[in-house]
Amino acid sequence: MRDALSLSILAVLAGAALFHPWLGIIGWTFISIMNPHRFSWAVSEMPVAAAIAIATLMGMILTRDRVRFFLTPTLTVFILFALWMCITLPFSMFFPLSYEMWKQVMKIDFMILLAVTLLHTRRHLMLLIWVLVISLAFYGVKGGIFTILTGGDFRVWGPPDSFIEGNNELALALVITIPLMRFLQLQYRSPWVRYGLWLAMVLSATSALGTHSRGALLAIVAMAVVLWTRTRHKVASGIVLILIGSALIAFMPGQWENRMTTIIKYERDESALGRINAWWMTYNLATDNFFGGGFDIYRRAVFERYAPVADDVHAAHSIYFQVLGEHGFVGLALFLLLWAMVWGVAGWLRRHGGRQPESEWTVDLGSMVQASIAGYAVGGAFLSLAYFDLPYNLMLLVVLAKRWVLEKGWESEAAGEPVVRPPTLSTPSRT
Repeated sequence: MRDALSLSILAVLAGAALFHPWLGIIGWTFISIMNPHRFSWAVSEMPVAAAIAIATLMGMILTRDRVRFFLTPTLTVFILFALWMCITLPFSMFFPLSYEMWKQVMKIDFMILLAVTLLHTRRHLMLLIWVLVISLAFYGVKGGIFTILTGGDFRVWGPPDSFIEGNNELALALVITIPLMRFLQLQYRSPWVRYGLWLAMVLSATSALGTHSRGALLAIVAMAVVLWTRTRHKVASGIVLILIGSALIAFMPGQWENRMTTIIKYERDESALGRINAWWMTYNLATDNFFGGGFDIYRRAVFERYAPVADDVHAAHSIYFQVLGEHGFVGLALFLLLWAMVWGVAGWLRRHGGRQPESEWTVDLGSMVQASIAGYAVGGAFLSLAYFDLPYNLMLLVVLAKRWVLEKGWESEAAGEPVVRPPTLSTPSRT
């Protein structure tokens, strides 16, 4: 039954991509983020994401849908970061293993650029946000219910063989998604939608805490603070956030509280000390190797050479040290610059998107994306999730939203300023 359902979903998504390639981007995002095929037996090992990507490329050739690529400074840095990973690949310490991860990362980056080419309208962006939210709210709602029913005694885990399989990774993905849920809530007046999203946000926060991830707790706090600063009714919103947060923390069991206290007493926690050991390893490796060590460097031979404690082998457990160790200081600089620029584009939407009623939704989008980035920046400091699709979809959303506002001229016409259109490389609309 599961196999038949999974194959049916794959066939529908691939067929939609052939007739409307922009729907292929939506379908690929759904498969890549949610990993629904992991719930079946036969389909779980099939290259379902690749099938939809191929159908999307075929649809670009066979259909008359609009295809247009454009460049911005943010996208330029994104491309440079991808190219730098291509440059560092030949210098990898474990090339065969590094090559496998490189292929996966390049597929994600390619599809992000393909999305830039195919997504144009507000409808496209809203549907993409809904897919991102639904894909992760599934795990948030399910994990939240599980946490409540078990009293928080057991950890919540993500789908197997995915970026978010681990409890820490799933928790951060949920923290990033909660502001997107809030964005959708602000766009609809239907009580069913609004209350449903409230429930999803609370259960997703419960699920994130139920992972017992210490990084998730810090990420939730950072995300909530930025989200609160972006709300219109700060007193009421602050009271709601404090009440919900206090209730959730009070609900969690004593073992959860004991684990969270190790954030302060990290010097007594073996896991925390292991992460610090891995951070020193990546720093020493990057200092010794201009191009870094490539993907998959977390092995005993590398730790024996670069780590203070040779036999304490850990993953980087930090997006920053992960990129530093794998791609050197140049890679880290590009990575940091990219997210600083994404934050800046989101801020541009907050400042300029509200000059016309039709574009006010972009103000909410910029605000909520900044809240998501805050959660990613803080939570990511404690886990290896530098190449996960979701944060790059945040980049995609704000870049496309800014282009949409600029094309309408709404960022400047209301203020009597001349309209400057973004540079594009385009093919004529064939619709």
